[in-house]
Amino acid sequence: MTDALRFVDITEDQLDAVLRVRARSFGPLPAGSREEWRKDAVEFLQDGRYVGVTDGDEVVAAARIWDFRQWWGGRQVPMAGIAGVVVSPEYRGRGVGSLLMRGVLQRSADRGFPLTALYPATTVIYRKLGYEFGGGRYRFSFQAADLRSLGGRGVELRRAGPADAARFLELVGQAHESGRASGVLGWPESKVAEWLVDDEDIFAYLADDGFVVYNWDGNNLRVDELIAHSETTARALWATVGSGSSTARLVHAYVSPNDPVHLLAQLEADKEAHVQRWMLRLLDAPAAIAARGFAPGVVAEVDLQLDDAEVPAHSGRWRLSVADGSGKLTPSSGTGDVLRLGSRGLSALYAGTPLATLRGSGLASGGSVAADGLLDTAFGGAPAYMLDFF
Repeated sequence: MTDALRFVDITEDQLDAVLRVRARSFGPLPAGSREEWRKDAVEFLQDGRYVGVTDGDEVVAAARIWDFRQWWGGRQVPMAGIAGVVVSPEYRGRGVGSLLMRGVLQRSADRGFPLTALYPATTVIYRKLGYEFGGGRYRFSFQAADLRSLGGRGVELRRAGPADAARFLELVGQAHESGRASGVLGWPESKVAEWLVDDEDIFAYLADDGFVVYNWDGNNLRVDELIAHSETTARALWATVGSGSSTARLVHAYVSPNDPVHLLAQLEADKEAHVQRWMLRLLDAPAAIAARGFAPGVVAEVDLQLDDAEVPAHSGRWRLSVADGSGKLTPSSGTGDVLRLGSRGLSALYAGTPLATLRGSGLASGGSVAADGLLDTAFGGAPAYMLDFF
């Protein structure tokens, strides 16, 4: 690196330069998409969430920070979603990516995000900075004709529009809280309303206790989200999507591996499910622990020795306390055996990765193996999953 390299806020007059770096990283944007890209970019830079690295006056790297909420154990936790990470080819391997991401981590922490997540183009740089796999985005493919036969004809459905955004979010919140969901993103009402504008690209239907959002995916159909609070509504919504079976052979669905559709459908989903792995990192461990939900009924007191080169405030001995579905992390002056975790191990544990897996990969050591099952239960449950790519 040279002394001319600086971490900066991207400005509007630098967006053309960012587009050039992006083209060298992901390929050029279609001409018809550039106006929408620029419109979105301006929202990020006006809020201090579009950052980059310059060499002198030249932009050589950039990244966006999404302002998300993420469900963990049935509670929403503020999360910085990192996206659009690009580095000019001639600057790769020179520490520019690390300079950019360290700035991103600091900016995210300064804005009060206790968590950050991303979909990695490569895991190497992110693991060096303390990220580890948190979960997956799962796409399963079902026979459209099979879904059409699920019934639910007595359920009244209507087309949904922007005015229904608040109701959509209410149904989502009820489902994820009661199901103690982990990993799923929470979107602002304004963005949901934007998606529900009646057009030819998105089809949305609302019942009293559920909804579905789907669209065409080539010659098949794709479900982006389906929430149902009863079996009959689930059947009705899936059957509505499956009613396109005269044209579409398959319905690709972004759902949890534990979604009820796997038990409702008569035919098994295609064996070749598509999975995109995403990575998680804790930026403020005490705040992240306090904000998430834990398995009800679990009572645990465990000392942790944390080691985090990128967030020095994490390093040291802590007492993890879990009770009544909540947790807290406080400094500990205890002595004796302690569960040792680096930043990757802590992030993976937070996401519900079993301690046996962490020990087998060298991401956890020490402590009482007998207590591992208690911690697994406290942090675990349903697999962490996302429905959205960002």
